[in-house]
Amino acid sequence: MPNRAFRWSRSGASCHRFRERFVRVARRSISTLPALARLALPNLCALCGNMSHRTLCRFCDESWWNEARLRCTVCAVPLSGFRRASVTRYRCGNCIATPPAFDATLVVADYRAPLDALAVGLKFRARLALAHEFARRLAWSAADALDERDRPDVVAPVPLSARRLIDRGYNQAWEIARPCAKAMGVRSDAALVRRMIDTAPQSKLDRDARRQNVGRAFEVVKPVQDLHVAIVDDVMTTGATLDALARTLKAAGARRVTNLVALRTPKN
Repeated sequence: MPNRAFRWSRSGASCHRFRERFVRVARRSISTLPALARLALPNLCALCGNMSHRTLCRFCDESWWNEARLRCTVCAVPLSGFRRASVTRYRCGNCIATPPAFDATLVVADYRAPLDALAVGLKFRARLALAHEFARRLAWSAADALDERDRPDVVAPVPLSARRLIDRGYNQAWEIARPCAKAMGVRSDAALVRRMIDTAPQSKLDRDARRQNVGRAFEVVKPVQDLHVAIVDDVMTTGATLDALARTLKAAGARRVTNLVALRTPKN
């Protein structure tokens, strides 16, 4: 009987070790499934529709993003002329005449065809992979434009109203902000600012109406005293929303506000 009990205990220990080994192998296999799926089941390029293992095929990736444009340092509107080595800060006429509350704006590219289709796909068709594409490129832009002293302390999205967030199911600005902040090595916070007023969609309003629409729409929820805050949005047109948000942050004590925007309309 003792020998039989000893054999059973050894058998039980072997089964336990086998079970642990099986679980480890299964977990490793599961972790590699997404990568294997990407190789075996390639996507369609979000722009041209050709087969691609990435969100954008190599041709579209190289063709549409390379915009070496001179832009206003403050609002990122495209400027005529060429960059000069002795000048590090450029301002458009509007930002000289009426400076906005934010300090700088970095963008990936202009809001134009075919890139505008990416913003539409993210915002209205829940193509969330496009957010990572924008985030990656925004992080590159920030790395090129900002030194260690200029790096934001926190990255936050332009908040949606509760109703619009429920209707859409996600905040496209947050979907960009989270991976962008991670790539930059900066903390992100979706609840730093909240939208108090469910404003009308900005796309349906003219320039002056946009500014009135969002004038008092935001509230800072967490401390921002002496912080450099980066605000992320998918598209910037007049900058009214970002200006209102920056004014609210500055009133709460923020030291600096930088906008990180995926696409910028060429003209106000």
